[in-house]
Amino acid sequence: MLYLSNPPGVSQTTRRRMLDGIEKINRLRAEAYGDPEIDTRVAQYEMAYRMQTSIPDLMDLSKEPGPIFELYGPDSRKAGTYAANCLLARRLAERGVRFIQLYHRGWDQHGDLPRDIRLQCKGVDQASAALIIDLKQRGLLEDTVVIWGGEFGRTVYCQGKLTETNYGRDHHPRCFTMWAAGGGVKSGISLGETDDYCYNIVKDPVHIHDLQATILHCLGVDHKRLTYKFQGRHFRLTDVAGEVVTKILV
Repeated sequence: MLYLSNPPGVSQTTRRRMLDGIEKINRLRAEAYGDPEIDTRVAQYEMAYRMQTSIPDLMDLSKEPGPIFELYGPDSRKAGTYAANCLLARRLAERGVRFIQLYHRGWDQHGDLPRDIRLQCKGVDQASAALIIDLKQRGLLEDTVVIWGGEFGRTVYCQGKLTETNYGRDHHPRCFTMWAAGGGVKSGISLGETDDYCYNIVKDPVHIHDLQATILHCLGVDHKRLTYKFQGRHFRLTDVAGEVVTKILV
């Protein structure tokens, strides 16, 4: 987040007094004109102030106990790593943040897969498990849905140099795996099967719209409720498709 610090010479007290003064002026204008946009502007100022004052404390991991760092792994002490971001995700969830997204790039191994996939998995395995454990032990997993996945799978067959130590795999959108935890999702189960060549789905397919419908269901949203017509076509949150996958729900 940018601009969390006040300009030189502006203290936190001065910033608060400035915003209070602006709010009084805006309130007078709101009473005079009844324009809801003025109330929106007041709310924006207050949200920005709360972010400015709360984020530095959020990002300060110095008060986290040693066992927590051990749970997430040694990289959790290094800012910007996936492990550190998982720890920050838990801290965000504790503070009531409603949507949190973590990125871990670099999975496109068309070459050097034996080396790179080990490094990628090493970077995410312990920290991902730690996030689930940490949320659960704090009573946060029941109302937090954790989704882990990418936008496509990889072929089971190889491409590239095809040596014993260096080969790669191509994109494969026909089938791939995602996992979910918390928020009413059953634990310890798997759903769906591919053929012997891992090329096509042969049992319990889950379309992306099914996944979206299921996530929305876990969040308390019926994906069929909001349907609207635009330019002669009906739309909704799951593109007028998708069914909730009840087999993975408690």
